[in-house]
Amino acid sequence: MIRYQLLIEYVGTNFRGWQIQKKGATIQGLIQEKLTKLLKQKIILNGSGRTDTGVHAIEQSAHFDCKNEIKDLTKFLKSINFFLNDKGIAIKKIKKRSNKFHSRFSAKQRIYKYIIFNQISEPVIEKKRGWHVRKTLDLSLIKKGAKKLEGTNDYSTFRASSCHAKSPIKTIKSIKIKSSKNKIEIEFKSQSFLQQQVRSMVGCLKYLGEKKWDLKTFDKIFKSKKRVLCAPPAPPEGLFLARVIY
Repeated sequence: MIRYQLLIEYVGTNFRGWQIQKKGATIQGLIQEKLTKLLKQKIILNGSGRTDTGVHAIEQSAHFDCKNEIKDLTKFLKSINFFLNDKGIAIKKIKKRSNKFHSRFSAKQRIYKYIIFNQISEPVIEKKRGWHVRKTLDLSLIKKGAKKLEGTNDYSTFRASSCHAKSPIKTIKSIKIKSSKNKIEIEFKSQSFLQQQVRSMVGCLKYLGEKKWDLKTFDKIFKSKKRVLCAPPAPPEGLFLARVIY
């Protein structure tokens, strides 16, 4: 069997997330179906991780095995994208990999970005590509809160009740925040994340930026490890899986 890695871009708006579900369209399900037809064999696609309903990807990573070598990778890319592009999915790259490579288990770091549009008017061109927040956010407070989230911690406060991770302890390598023309971009880097962790952290940072909470309250809620005290998670349309590092 020959192993190939795919780098995938998608708009998650019309999908029930990455992972195959019993009902509803998923990104994994659609790509797997088209690969099976194109390669004329049953293909199992393995992603680097799940993205929830409505979440986008700038560069999701996945791999599959097939019996025969794909002779012309450029031609293959054109063919597979013909079936996927109008659904909001694009295969950006295909690479031949060794059988030791695994899109999920070989990953060293994952980078997620969250976009906030902090303005009165609702975005039109970038609709469903970020969280529209009308109330002016205090960026310096958000940056101070983000610093408290970095490092190795118990992130139970930000963990969805349906999360299957063995431990709530994760290491966030960095959180970078930049702002330009009312657009706030928050970048999170970690080897792995808990279910809804990023969106829950952003929800709490927004409360901080709106001054619903002060830094002391923010820190207390983080350290409480109680999900019930968490702010409502940020909506999925602002979240992007930006890159998986191997």
